[in-house]
Amino acid sequence: MNTSISQLLINYAPLLILFIVGWFFGTRHERQHLARLQVSEKELRYIVVSSERFYRPTLATGTQGELVLGSVVIAQDYFKMVIAKVLNLFGKNLTTYETLLDRARREALVRMRIEAKIKGYNHVYGLRLEVTNINQLGSMVEAIAYGTAVTSTETT
Repeated sequence: MNTSISQLLINYAPLLILFIVGWFFGTRHERQHLARLQVSEKELRYIVVSSERFYRPTLATGTQGELVLGSVVIAQDYFKMVIAKVLNLFGKNLTTYETLLDRARREALVRMRIEAKIKGYNHVYGLRLEVTNINQLGSMVEAIAYGTAVTSTETT
């Protein structure tokens, strides 16, 4: 019996170690990405973004609207997707997938605001967000944020 347990450990220990290392580095990378997003969102918060359908800001003289967009493809690490598949069997919330979608949406919005900033605009209205799966496993998503950017005289 003792040899069977040691043989089991020898066979599955590398897999378990790889799983733990992958989980650690994947979680670390996700936290770093969320921290970078928070800094970027704070720096770009002066650019007002509105998703209201009929909203139109007070435009500065001589400004015209221009399409700005931000897109991103984000992949979830394999180890978190394994956990999501197991949780899905029991009908649990897929929090790993929720964080993937949240990161993708936020990154797309940051990239759209950066494009508006580069072009000298301070307001984006008519915001639309689109998110789609890229592969059938659901571990990669593409998020696109787009809207009309203008220079507005409104203060925030």
